Amino acid sequence: MNGLMRDWGWPVICGVLVALVLVKSYPEILGAPANTLVLPVLDVAPIEDEDSNQRSSYRLAVQRAAPAVASVYTSKRPANPLDTTTIPNPSTGDYADTIPSPTQRNSSLGSAVILSPDGYLLTNNHVIAGAQEILVALRDGRQTLATLVGTDPETDLAVLKIELNDLPSISISGAREQAVGDVVLAIGNPFGLGQTVTMGIVSATGRNQLGLNTYEDFIQTDAAINQGNSGGALIDTSGNLVGINTAIFSQSGGSQGIGFAIPVKLATEVMQDIIEHGRVVRGWLGVEVQPFTAELAKTVGVDTDTGLVISGLYRDGPASQAGLLPGDVILRIDGTPAATGRQSMNQVARVHPGETVTMDIMRDGKPMSFEAAVGVRPNFHP
Repeated sequence: MNGLMRDWGWPVICGVLVALVLVKSYPEILGAPANTLVLPVLDVAPIEDEDSNQRSSYRLAVQRAAPAVASVYTSKRPANPLDTTTIPNPSTGDYADTIPSPTQRNSSLGSAVILSPDGYLLTNNHVIAGAQEILVALRDGRQTLATLVGTDPETDLAVLKIELNDLPSISISGAREQAVGDVVLAIGNPFGLGQTVTMGIVSATGRNQLGLNTYEDFIQTDAAINQGNSGGALIDTSGNLVGINTAIFSQSGGSQGIGFAIPVKLATEVMQDIIEHGRVVRGWLGVEVQPFTAELAKTVGVDTDTGLVISGLYRDGPASQAGLLPGDVILRIDGTPAATGRQSMNQVARVHPGETVTMDIMRDGKPMSFEAAVGVRPNFHP
């Protein structure tokens, strides 16, 4: 027995030791989990929830929309004609156009959106107001002088026309209108840095009574909008145009998360009118109104404080010809309650001139109804 241990003891002990080392180093031999942590690499598609607009990247939307967003530089011609730089006309190759040299140009900057391959662009009226020359710079590096087709100061919109080949154009979504919480991207040229994209959400819709324009129906967003973004694009997460960036609310002059854009539906309607008629044709009744307060309601014996008191009438205007008088209280227009003067003005503005509207009013405590043929709103901005 002692001889057996002497002959086999050390080999057995060495074998056990080797086995322990192997099991410690490679535990999977016995079915135990390995010590090395291996993380699987999964090709997971980004989350795309139509309701919440959650997505890991918006690069495809930007790639789709950004080429159709241009930078706009406006200037006055210098007094000295030698202070100009001659550039070739991209459409003809001729050296026919001149632009002021950068050191002499008295310029301002903004953005514009190409809505048609034919070269029609939308921008803000305040971007090009008073400009003698308008230079449009595309994302692909091309530059050209633009023609001003027309303006609508009452919505702060303007239409430009450029003559270039192979122009990109932005798409307009035919889906539902934007809702609070939708993700949006603002594209423009802030401070002349070059094309820049910022992201935010729709903070509110239908913003009005801001004192910016006569007709206001703004999308409010917290996407950063700064000087130079005016006239640029507000897009959805698919790259479709939803608004024209117009203004910010700021106490410092910089972005504070309160920006405003003109909804694309209103902007394109204005654009169509300018292209077809040279100006926007709006319906008009020729009345001046003031809010109908609860105190006034008690005075005239009306059980509602929703309405508008006619404080003035334009002579021979549509409302005057229909028989309305100062002091009449407009309760409804075509069945829609006359809640605010701005809302009712916008409602009438959308009616084609020549069509009639029905107005339910209160006169001397008695309900009455009138029909008025809507006229064409005069141009109050020369």
